[in-house]
Amino acid sequence: MKTIFGQQTTKVKQLADLISQDISMGRYKTDTALPSINQLSHDYKVSRDTVFKAFIDLKERGIIDSTPGKGYYVVNRQKNILLLLDEYSPFKDTLYNSIIRRLSTRYKVDLWFHQYNEALFNAILRDSIGRYNKYVVMNFDNEKISPYLYKIDSSRLLLLDFGQFDKREYSYICQDFGEAFYAAMTQLADRLQNYRKLILFLARESKHPKETCDYFRKYCADHQLECEVIETLDDREVHSGEAYIAIRQVDVVEIVKKSRAAGLTCGVDFGLIAYNDTPAYEVIDKGITVMSVDWQKMGILTADFILSGKPIQVCLPTEVNLRVYL
Repeated sequence: MKTIFGQQTTKVKQLADLISQDISMGRYKTDTALPSINQLSHDYKVSRDTVFKAFIDLKERGIIDSTPGKGYYVVNRQKNILLLLDEYSPFKDTLYNSIIRRLSTRYKVDLWFHQYNEALFNAILRDSIGRYNKYVVMNFDNEKISPYLYKIDSSRLLLLDFGQFDKREYSYICQDFGEAFYAAMTQLADRLQNYRKLILFLARESKHPKETCDYFRKYCADHQLECEVIETLDDREVHSGEAYIAIRQVDVVEIVKKSRAAGLTCGVDFGLIAYNDTPAYEVIDKGITVMSVDWQKMGILTADFILSGKPIQVCLPTEVNLRVYL
C-alpha cells in the first residue's frame, strides 16, 4: 500500500496511529494475529525497526500484545480481571461491591472462591494464567504461597488479606493478625478490665491464622487477665463475668443464642467482640463491638491498582468499632 508520512511527528508514531485506526475500523480483529513485521515493513515501505517500535507503542497503549509463538495480536479492549477470594462472607460482599463500584463497564470481573482448597486454588490459577489483565488473589494460607502465583507477571498481580509469606516484589493489601490484633485489644483495655476472664473462640476448622492466639495470650499476660482459647462451643455455656471474642459470624450467633438461653444480657452480664464487621452486628443486642480491617477501603485500593497499575504495598490496621455494649 502507498502511505505518505508527514513531518509533523515521528514515522513510528504515525505508523502506530495507522495500525490503531485499522484495528478500530475492523481490519484487524480482536484476538487475531497482526501481519508480521516483515509484511508490514513491505506494506508501509518502512524499516523493520520502525514497525517494531510502532508495535511497542501500541503495546504500551494496551491495543496489542504479544506472546511467544503467537506473535503480535489485537487484544480485547475490555479489561478482564480475575478476583479469587477464599470464601463468601458478608464482608467479602462489601469488598467486592467496593471494587465494582469504582470500575467502569470496560472491566469484566470474574469472581471465584477457592474455599481454602489448595488443589482448587492451584487449578484456578493454572487455567487463568495469560487470560487476564489483572489478578487479585487471596491466598489459601497465611504462611505459604502457591508457586503458581510466582508465574504471574508481578505488575499484574495483587495479593489480598494473607501475607506472612515472602511476597517478593508483588503488590499487596494485607492485614496483620498478630500485632494489629494486640493493638486493637489495647484500645478496649478499659472495657476488658471489667471482666474476670477473656475467652477467644477459634474453631478448629477455621483458617484464621493461629498467631492471633499467641497475641491474645500475650495481651492477657501483659494485663494480668485470666484467659482461655477454645476450639468448640459444644457443651460450653456462656457465663456472667466473661468476655468472648469470636472470629466467625456463625460463632457470634451461637454465643448470643446460648446467652439468651441462660438469661444473660450482652454488655451487662458478659462481653462479646466479633471479628470482621457485618451489617447484622449493628443491630444484634443493641450493637456488637467489632475488630476489623476496613474492607471497603481494601476494595477501593484494589480498584485503584486495577485502574492505574501502580504498585502498592499496604498493611491495613485492625480497627475497633465500639458499639453500645461490650
